[in-house]
Amino acid sequence: MNRRTFVSSLAAAGAVAATRSRLFAADSKPVPRVGIIGCGWYAGVNLGAFVRCTPVHVVALCDVNQHLLQKTLALVARHQTAVPRTFADYRDMLAAEPLDIVIVGTPDHWHALPALAAMKAGADLYLEKPVGVDVLEGEALVAAARKYGRVVQVNTQRRSNPLYREARDKYITSGRLGKIGLIELYSYLGSEGWSAGPVPDAPVPPHLNYDLWTGPAPRLPFKAMKEERGWRAFMEYGNGPIGNLGVHMLDKVRWLLGLGWPESIESTGGIYVAKASFSNLPDTQHSVFHYPDLDISWEHRLWGGSPIPERHWTDQWGARLIGEHGTLNLTMLEYAFTPADGGAREGVHMLSRTGDLAHVDFSQAGAAYDETERLHVLNFMQARETRTRPVADIEEGHISSACCELAIVAQELGRPLRYDPATRTIPGDAEATRRLARAYRAPWIHPDPANV
Repeated sequence: MNRRTFVSSLAAAGAVAATRSRLFAADSKPVPRVGIIGCGWYAGVNLGAFVRCTPVHVVALCDVNQHLLQKTLALVARHQTAVPRTFADYRDMLAAEPLDIVIVGTPDHWHALPALAAMKAGADLYLEKPVGVDVLEGEALVAAARKYGRVVQVNTQRRSNPLYREARDKYITSGRLGKIGLIELYSYLGSEGWSAGPVPDAPVPPHLNYDLWTGPAPRLPFKAMKEERGWRAFMEYGNGPIGNLGVHMLDKVRWLLGLGWPESIESTGGIYVAKASFSNLPDTQHSVFHYPDLDISWEHRLWGGSPIPERHWTDQWGARLIGEHGTLNLTMLEYAFTPADGGAREGVHMLSRTGDLAHVDFSQAGAAYDETERLHVLNFMQARETRTRPVADIEEGHISSACCELAIVAQELGRPLRYDPATRTIPGDAEATRRLARAYRAPWIHPDPANV
């Protein structure tokens, strides 16, 4: 699918239905049995993407929050008459139901253990990014996928957006951008739940099993914001903005340029401004991923204004590829090329009525985002049919996730790190190697990549 077909598909539901029917006809193939672990915001996004591209039968839902279970049951009821069974504990769900596909959309600290259990139980996996919260969780997931022969798609969905393929062919593969010596990744978005001031503790509501929600992470006082996306304001459950947003941007440019592990990673930052915040996220961070003759940097701050004129939130989060012949800026819905010789700026916005950078209708942004999600699920379903690796295979998702996790470790230790994936260590740095796996709260046990 090219960009023009993508844009036209936003208003052509029939074309989507035809593609779905042609590739996965319900009368010729068994309908996959699907279980969802984690029924928050992205459970609905993933469910919608699946039903837009293929017949599926959702047979099980799991969440520690009864309100979110009921919300997702209502979403499922729009697409099927059969009511899924519901569970609070993913282990009970996997023991009760034979599943073909498991979707994991939990908070980040709960990605690895359910994903490993689902693969062991025989399911292919659709896993939200980042794949885990530490490097060895990711290594264990890769090892398990290979050992059990599972197809695993990480939801770094920009790999399925035709906008980036078009930009790659037009400016990178063609040589028009020239030698790329620097890539700047950036975000001037906030972090869900983060604020510059205090937030009070609250009693745990009766519909939430907070101990199971906490799982292997440290048990902190409850705050009401944790029920939805506000948990991202705590490093105990993730890796801050770089682990949430930076993983998308790094994964995108790694894919565009065919890059693997960097030679080294360094990072600076901390809580420079929001000293009164309840959150322990670094409100400022600058990280550099060093490749041969190429530096990729990441920058975020959660304070001050944005240097980018605001039309829409998608403008505030992107990647700037700087080549000898110009600069290519890639946001979620746009690519723009500025020649180094002073020539006219050119490019494409996916929501432009004129096919260029002008006359953009942001009212269609949600539909464009949904279509990218659908294409990513479609790629996953095709990989399941052929038992091949999808575009965002677990190993690629692991590298992108681990780089961001290593950047946090480098920032905390105040020194560059060189990770060796062959030995799963940081040679010559025992303290950094120890931090490749977070301490788990008992009775949960951290996965061992050598024994999955």
